[in-house]
Amino acid sequence: MLRVARQYPALRALCAQLGATLLVGLALYLAAQAAPWRPTWLAAGLAQGLLAGGLARYLGLSRWWCWLNLLFVPALLLASGAPLPSWVFLCGFVLVLLLNWNSFGEQVPLYLTGGGARKQLVILLEQQPNSFRFIDLGCGPGGTLLSLARQFPRSQFVGVETAPLSFLIAWLRALNRPNCEIRYESLWRTDLGAFDVVYCFLSPAPMLELWAKTCAQMPIGSLLISNTFEIPGQQADQQVELHDWRQSRLLLWRMRG
Repeated sequence: MLRVARQYPALRALCAQLGATLLVGLALYLAAQAAPWRPTWLAAGLAQGLLAGGLARYLGLSRWWCWLNLLFVPALLLASGAPLPSWVFLCGFVLVLLLNWNSFGEQVPLYLTGGGARKQLVILLEQQPNSFRFIDLGCGPGGTLLSLARQFPRSQFVGVETAPLSFLIAWLRALNRPNCEIRYESLWRTDLGAFDVVYCFLSPAPMLELWAKTCAQMPIGSLLISNTFEIPGQQADQQVELHDWRQSRLLLWRMRG
């Protein structure tokens, strides 16, 4: 069970939520035995959120997941005081699920590439020959891919995505961009042999397997770029620090065959 939880960020987030809820529940029970004072539900929810966020960080989740864990229960308690129908919460849950579907199947949550990374990607792509082919493995809603496609109109850009809502958003945004294609396709089913640059912002879990795939499929001289996440046992040929709040960096490997 612990091994499975380490592989799936969504499951770790759930463990953090359950652990925090149990700890707060135990603390409230013990406090009730010792004194007549009772905290408000909102105060208890804030305590649970703080614990859940701390546990999420302890379990190695990204800051995005930590903030989600911190705010989930307090937001739920605040919303429960408003005259909202129950289907609103169901829709919220489904929305999050559709955006993070690949957290379960591919162990890859939704990470959005920041502005600093986009600027550095432009600098790196300017060093490529004209009419290069670029693929984003897990393109999310397509913001980064479309931005690059606009700046390099002579090159071809492909994004693959399996989270249904993220794919739909990216596909609709790319309809009027002739040099940009969005595919509803798993990165593991994608042939990388036709691309000069492969970009990914995934998670630690799939990186070793991704390395095996890129070594087998990418042509000699092509470039693999990973946002933040290292490949175990493989020293990057180049690192570009982004100096953002996430302490992100771009790691680059040149395929040598």
